[in-house]
Amino acid sequence: MAEIRAFRAIRYDHIRLGGDLSSVIAPPYDVLDQRDKDELLARSDRNIAALDLPHIPPKSLGPPECYARSADSLEQWLKDGTLTRETQPALYLYHQVFEHGGKQYTRRKFFATVRLVPFSEGVVLPHEETFGGPKEDRLALTKATKCNMSPVFGIYTDPEDAIGQAFATIASRDPDATATMDGVENRLWIVTNSSTIERVAGLMGPKRVFIADGHHRYGTALNYRNWLAKEQGDLPADHPANYVLMVLGSMNDPGSLILPYNRVLVGPDASLTNLTEAWADGTEPSDAASADLVLHAGADGAERPLRFTDRARLDQLEPERSEAWRALDVAYLHRYLITELARGLELNVRYVKSADDARALAREEKGVALLLNATPMEHLRGVSEAGELMPQKSTYFYPKLATGFTINPLSEVP
Repeated sequence: MAEIRAFRAIRYDHIRLGGDLSSVIAPPYDVLDQRDKDELLARSDRNIAALDLPHIPPKSLGPPECYARSADSLEQWLKDGTLTRETQPALYLYHQVFEHGGKQYTRRKFFATVRLVPFSEGVVLPHEETFGGPKEDRLALTKATKCNMSPVFGIYTDPEDAIGQAFATIASRDPDATATMDGVENRLWIVTNSSTIERVAGLMGPKRVFIADGHHRYGTALNYRNWLAKEQGDLPADHPANYVLMVLGSMNDPGSLILPYNRVLVGPDASLTNLTEAWADGTEPSDAASADLVLHAGADGAERPLRFTDRARLDQLEPERSEAWRALDVAYLHRYLITELARGLELNVRYVKSADDARALAREEKGVALLLNATPMEHLRGVSEAGELMPQKSTYFYPKLATGFTINPLSEVP
């Protein structure tokens, strides 16, 4: 099944930076705009955003010189010691300590490279549909730098916490580097102990990896490998381009949180009255504690909790879908309430993570925020194992991974 291996990462010289990488890490490139990039580079002109975000917006292909600039900067930073190449293969234990809902969590993960396989093989599984958006930008950056700059986030089953226990001794010591980003404390340990590496690789061997975030990055890695094989001929089995940089964590970890991804309906017909009338056959009023969905009217702030009343209707509308897919709240919302019952209304859907931001957008656009419950982890697993995809923006894994702790070279670097 999943083949992982240690790798010689390119990383910031944490000793040179006093062990604190806060000024040089960044959120994932696809959540950043020009203002965000400017703020990151104001902290340090060596922030990873200078390499990982050469063109804005990253969903469109930029001019060749911007990717060449990233490659030149990467080479220069290696020469001047900003970045260093690990002397021996390593795994990188990665913890994120954060608060949510008044409770502190630690999400435990590790960086490794994972052998690339098509989704059809059932070893690495996607979990949700993604917006189209061209991948040319990421492929151009990969070709120029010959590196994975940011990781794919993968999760696996480990109810007995065997992998966590394999790292337990290492996690008990002080981390090699830390960084604070958006209120989240990130901790990193460099793991070169061969017995630990072998044990973790052996434990991962029978497992599947479910992509939590980074579907486009995984697709880009496959495209790069195929492009390189076309350019150079068949690649050796152990060629670095046959692997992709991942952060891997257990879906059974108490710190592995999925938060709701809320919706805001905007448009001429987006009102509380129109929606509740249209959805009368599929919902009924509820108390907030047992609601499947809460409507928030941007016009006056009124809120209406609703319960789904006809979940069996998806059996008729989508008989070819799996039971796991039909159990999704987002499937009921989009396929039945919006597409079927509200098909006569002129509505547009916006996707917003936090409930507060969804309410604010509803006020601004005079629309209606749809505040959802989080998708349970077992639903994600069930849909993925059935070979299906959830609707777009069904999950929000919190917090976001930090970019900049490790870079994965896809060719031999001195």
